[in-house]
Amino acid sequence: MQMLTIKINSFSFIYGSIPTEPSNGGGHVFDCRALPNPGRFEAYKSLTGKEEPVIAFLEKEEEVHDFLKHVYALVDQSIDTYLRRGFTALMVSFGCTGGQHRSVYSAEQLAGHLRNKYKEVTIELRHIAREEAENQKNV
Repeated sequence: MQMLTIKINSFSFIYGSIPTEPSNGGGHVFDCRALPNPGRFEAYKSLTGKEEPVIAFLEKEEEVHDFLKHVYALVDQSIDTYLRRGFTALMVSFGCTGGQHRSVYSAEQLAGHLRNKYKEVTIELRHIAREEAENQKNV
């Protein structure tokens, strides 16, 4: 049986585009813009969703926990089905305004959830930074 590879992306809605899965087109795209935005506060502007102050900001918000609970349920259901059906690729993407705080945090949280729950999957985590997206536009 072939391993299921899960690609998790974070991206910016205004600086980049929604990542696509070339092998089968399957997956989920979650919009994090409805979550509280640490990027609106000067103390967090230069940080990312991988850094402790941003993590603490987001983890104190009940909306974030509710959002992730639903994300986990949808993605877990897809993984269970994909494993049962022998699929080999699933992509999950998180977008927010700048692709720096909420989407990065959500992608990291999902990766941790999946690593703890599924030993039979490979996880590829990619954060599409604002600068990277801007560079691609200018090419």
